[in-house]
Amino acid sequence: MKWKKFTLTTTTEAVDLISSTFDEIGIEGIEIEDNIPLTEAETKGMFIDILPELPPDEGVAKVSFYLDPDSDIEGMLKKVEEGLDELSMFVDLGKRTITSGETEDKDWINNWKQYFKPFTVDDILIKPTWEAIPKGHEDKLLIEIDPGTAFGTGQHETTQLCIRQLKKYVTPDTVLLDVGTGSGILGITALKLGAKSVFGTDLDENAITAVGENLEANEISSDKFRVLQGNIIDDQAVKEEAGFEAYDVVVANILADIIILLQKEIPVHMKKGAIFITSGIVNMKEEAVKKAFAENEAFELVEVTYQGEWVSVTVRKK
Repeated sequence: MKWKKFTLTTTTEAVDLISSTFDEIGIEGIEIEDNIPLTEAETKGMFIDILPELPPDEGVAKVSFYLDPDSDIEGMLKKVEEGLDELSMFVDLGKRTITSGETEDKDWINNWKQYFKPFTVDDILIKPTWEAIPKGHEDKLLIEIDPGTAFGTGQHETTQLCIRQLKKYVTPDTVLLDVGTGSGILGITALKLGAKSVFGTDLDENAITAVGENLEANEISSDKFRVLQGNIIDDQAVKEEAGFEAYDVVVANILADIIILLQKEIPVHMKKGAIFITSGIVNMKEEAVKKAFAENEAFELVEVTYQGEWVSVTVRKK
């Protein structure tokens, strides 16, 4: 299907306001092009591995949006112009020109799949559901994942750090809590390693569907892995549904700042002697995370592991 593409040339200072305005009038997705470089801290916080080389920033940005050719394009463009008229009273919009074109006839939703290939974490093979098992890897423990468009593929260093820790601590008696479960890859890995059951939480409603589909792909019964949408840090209903003093292992592959908040809540859900595996921690945040755990009397540090610029901190409940 070919979509109509519209590109607004404006100023970099206006981009955030334009983005909010487009969202309000019903434009579901935009593409922003500018020459403002991301800082190293920003790319690490967003799990971006490579900083692009950009020409000098001249204060000009392009904001593109896509419309279905069968939709009311004229009506939507009128709303865009009215929104820009209102914004122009508060911010310099620069040229404010809109050009139009037509996209290539591509499947934009699924095009990313060409970059997700099978990979291994030691003796575990993780592959997308649409790829065959590579020759020579038939004897590895197989995990099949379709992350959809909402979650990562599991190739990131932080996921691999968590998987290696799970291999050390999961036993046939393990009841595991997976906080920020996403596609369910860590919980499914735990079950494949022999864990008894998994309870997962995630803020994204898409996690419910993703976990269900990935359980099916791995031929795992849904009663082995329950997942609930919500925030275990401040949602009492989620806390109670998760249960207290219930888990042998907890895993959280989330950003460091969230782990610092999470470590205050998690001990009440863990059995005495239980293990808490964390990652999503860039090396510049390592000391802050370790300090938070050190100040929490419920925990003792077990191990810190590294891969590239990423860190995993594992602690035990005293």
